[in-house]
Amino acid sequence: MKRILIFITLLLLMGCSKIDKEPPKTDENIEENNDGDKIIDDKKDEELDEKQETDKIEDKVQEILNKITIEEKIGQLFLVRCPLEDQVNFYLSMKPGGFIMFGRDFAEKTKEQVIENISGFQAKSKIPMIIGVDEEGGEVVRVSSNPLLSYEKFKSPQELYKLGGFEEIRNDTIKKSKLLLELGINLNLAPVADISVNETDFIYNRSFGKDAEETSQYINVVVNTMRESKISGTLKHFPGYGNNIDTHTGSAYDTRPYESFVNNDFLPFKAGIESGIESILVSHNIVEDIDPGLPASLSKKIIDILRNDLNFHGIIITDDLSMGAITELNTDKKPEILAVEAGNDMLIVTDFETSYNTLLNAVNEGIISEERIDESVTRILKWKYCSGIITDVNY
Repeated sequence: MKRILIFITLLLLMGCSKIDKEPPKTDENIEENNDGDKIIDDKKDEELDEKQETDKIEDKVQEILNKITIEEKIGQLFLVRCPLEDQVNFYLSMKPGGFIMFGRDFAEKTKEQVIENISGFQAKSKIPMIIGVDEEGGEVVRVSSNPLLSYEKFKSPQELYKLGGFEEIRNDTIKKSKLLLELGINLNLAPVADISVNETDFIYNRSFGKDAEETSQYINVVVNTMRESKISGTLKHFPGYGNNIDTHTGSAYDTRPYESFVNNDFLPFKAGIESGIESILVSHNIVEDIDPGLPASLSKKIIDILRNDLNFHGIIITDDLSMGAITELNTDKKPEILAVEAGNDMLIVTDFETSYNTLLNAVNEGIISEERIDESVTRILKWKYCSGIITDVNY
């Protein structure tokens, strides 16, 4: 009996030793052991498939980049305020990267009319366009303010959370994304990642209204849901709006120390980046402890933080360059040039013709290199491929 117990103990020890050295057999890690020669690893197969798909997209992007003119490349850098009907063809002739639509573009129109308008833009575009809108919910509802498009306005994040927590926010995001996609809109410039807990702040009503941790949870829920819904999103307004005044009307100076951004304002943006947000919009606030001389949207120091410290590789977009905080600036270079030199990929503009010519002249005069333009256009084209806006090379 003693010998049998010793034998069983030895077998158990041998078994434990084998488990320590070899991974457990699961559905995702199937091992076929013919003298230890063959291992099928599903994870490695998935990684190989992802690499092949990435290489395929990069090849397609390079193919387009090799064929389009510098004029067409310049156009791709602009997310343009949707023009009035009599300007549409002229604007489209400059090959904009996209249009951003406002309330006037939806007013009193039916779904069919909006779909027809957007389809018309895309049909005339050599490179399919980003069609964006600010549909945050609450105070900013460009689409759902029209009762012909939505039976009620989308609620603010704060209202939704009070009604049903993050589940209500998730359901609202699904419904909102579905409506926008049905209309032909492929980018919602939301969610707002700014932290504000003070009701007197300009940005408060548009924010989640809670601290950094809860705002980060909110951002995580919305970004993941948007990605599942197949619509692109934009975090705004980097590096964090704080209690600054409205930059639509003039300059805003942020006097907070850099540490407050690192420990607080950056956290929701980090959460969105980790969740796979496609683009981030940079505010016009002047953050004195980072760059006292320029608005964040035109500051290379700010953009470098976003790229290098927060490790964001997606599309960086300026807030609208027609806003008061920019138009009242007195700088040696025009805002469009400063924005590109800082590292932005797309510029939101209203006067497309002037902004387009400013950048084109800057390249022709050697102020901005074509290589710098290519860097952003490559990112934009990859975004369009990965989000399904471009489905093939049509050249």
